[in-house]
Amino acid sequence: MFSRMKGVKDILPDQIPVWSFVEKTAHEIARCYGFREIRIPFFEQTDLYVRGIGGTTDIVEKEMYTFLDRDGTSLTLRPEGTAGVVRAYIEHHLSQTPTARKLYYIGPMFRHERPQSGRFRQFHQFGVEAIGSTHPESDVEVITLLWRFFSSLSLPALRLEINSLGYHSEREQYKKTLLRFLQTVFSSLCQNCHRRMHTNPLRVLDCKVPSCRLATENAPQLLDYQPSSIHYFQQVLTGLDQLGIPYHINPRLVRGLDYYCLTTFEVLCGELGAQNAIGAGGRYDGLFETLGGPPTPAVGFAVGLERIIAVLPPSLIPSPPPLVFVAGFGENGKIAGRHLLEVLRSFGISADTDYQASSLKALLRSAHRYGASHTIILGDDEYQQKHVIIRDMQSKQQFITPIDSVIQALQPLLPKRGEPV
Repeated sequence: MFSRMKGVKDILPDQIPVWSFVEKTAHEIARCYGFREIRIPFFEQTDLYVRGIGGTTDIVEKEMYTFLDRDGTSLTLRPEGTAGVVRAYIEHHLSQTPTARKLYYIGPMFRHERPQSGRFRQFHQFGVEAIGSTHPESDVEVITLLWRFFSSLSLPALRLEINSLGYHSEREQYKKTLLRFLQTVFSSLCQNCHRRMHTNPLRVLDCKVPSCRLATENAPQLLDYQPSSIHYFQQVLTGLDQLGIPYHINPRLVRGLDYYCLTTFEVLCGELGAQNAIGAGGRYDGLFETLGGPPTPAVGFAVGLERIIAVLPPSLIPSPPPLVFVAGFGENGKIAGRHLLEVLRSFGISADTDYQASSLKALLRSAHRYGASHTIILGDDEYQQKHVIIRDMQSKQQFITPIDSVIQALQPLLPKRGEPV
């Protein structure tokens, strides 16, 4: 017997309503903010991610699913969405299409991580990319969209953390200062941070190992080394204040991808334990040039759907549409039942039957097993008299109605989609 691979999960039929609800909310709020959907390939040339994400990041060094195509081309399953969106934007000259400046995506990503609670090897993200504006208001709009999305889902214990990475030149100067400090606490750092010191020293500040966090408590703060960009950050904070978006400045928030600059942010959920980040993003003004395009500013975020679903209040999840079961039996009753089944479906009513069951008793058992709200009983006698019996499966009450009036008789009895059954 085969079983699913480690680090992936099946999304079973009973779980689909919550996924559909979260995805529908994402589509709706993105469109409200003027974003249009883009669908990018599941795999790209490996070099797109190496250049776009950064060769010294954990994603590129340890987590990518990379394989050779039959022609020898190195391909990688997408570990994130931004690089693919930027590639598509450059390749299809979307800068010439004003309505394509604000894009969003929803779909699976792939990383070879150690499976644990809230972390999978195939996971799903909702992300947005606002392209073409250098104004702080773009950052404010994207962060506001992210906050409104989470708020509309009534997620508990939310905390928005924000920081500024400054311009590239400022960050490079800061790295030298930070490296000198890290050398003074070298013996207190973990082996992973020893490696990061020489590849990406900012990531040391993001290490979750308690001894590393303690050792870097007094590290110089990046915000103190941004003489040119601090005004930009202050404008972002002012915009958030004016819209009533609560935030906390976190000087240790550096993010793990090389393409970020200026504003960076993350939303945490207190209900998730260690893996508590449910959405994060920032500005990445240099990525387009890195990937061979013209200088193009941009800001965006990505949200992990699995982590959202783990803490989504059950009261928000809409009930599935009520099911009407057609119990057609007897020579003529079966034929008329099949016809009635299609009539119900043509009116958007969820309807089903059990083709294996032949007696009324067996059909009613199936209706109960299927979770039907109502059963339409249609045997040879009912067919001859041109009526059906509609049975409420909870109260067991039933009434007779003409066969050509079934739709009118059912509609008042069935709640609308999304309402409690």
